[in-house]
Amino acid sequence: MKTVLETDQDFICNIEAPCFQMLSQEEAELVRAGKTQVFFRKGDNLTKQGAFASYVLFIISGLAKQYIEGDSSRSFNLRIIKPGEFVGLSAVFTKNKFNYSSVAITDCQVYLIEKESIANIVQQNGMFGFNIIKRYCEQNGNLFDTLRNMMFKQMNGRIADTLLYLDGLKSQIPEIFQILSRRDIADFAGISTESAVKLLKSFEKDSLIELHEKDIVLIDYNSLKEISKKG
Repeated sequence: MKTVLETDQDFICNIEAPCFQMLSQEEAELVRAGKTQVFFRKGDNLTKQGAFASYVLFIISGLAKQYIEGDSSRSFNLRIIKPGEFVGLSAVFTKNKFNYSSVAITDCQVYLIEKESIANIVQQNGMFGFNIIKRYCEQNGNLFDTLRNMMFKQMNGRIADTLLYLDGLKSQIPEIFQILSRRDIADFAGISTESAVKLLKSFEKDSLIELHEKDIVLIDYNSLKEISKKG
């Protein structure tokens, strides 16, 4: 992690994301005064589960993954975090700790914004607050879907869900499967790496997907959706 100074070539001075365009000049200045621009290298932790949270993160560029930590050998991936998304919004409204970890899967540029600045703007600006609440609810809805899949689906249904989710990101991130390891894919499905590798080979044998080294190409979407549905 490295703080990006105003004198650095990579410094981004303007808050250009659509969610900030609805702020008044005074509110925008409040965000600018309470933010620090940081560069995270691939593999750096953006947040650590259980750590004190004094700020909210906003991804300017790069990709990260959000995950829940179990014991020392297990974790469960929740989602890919893309540019334009917040990390740690729950710290603004609830307890002062991050309730999940997140790690950069590519180099990332991020704003660290003091959570009090976000809370003050939410109270002052109804439209900004509405959009923050909408984002938070969408994330919660996705978490409930993930929990439902984990509880009621078998391994083949979970891996089909994972492939469909990640493939849905290809329009924005064409190299998504090449960025992720087989363990990452297994952690999205909540299964062991060995089981994930076996299932991927089985899906390839059944002509559902094609494996090209690290890349995965989905072939039979209908069958994968049926496997996902039946679990």
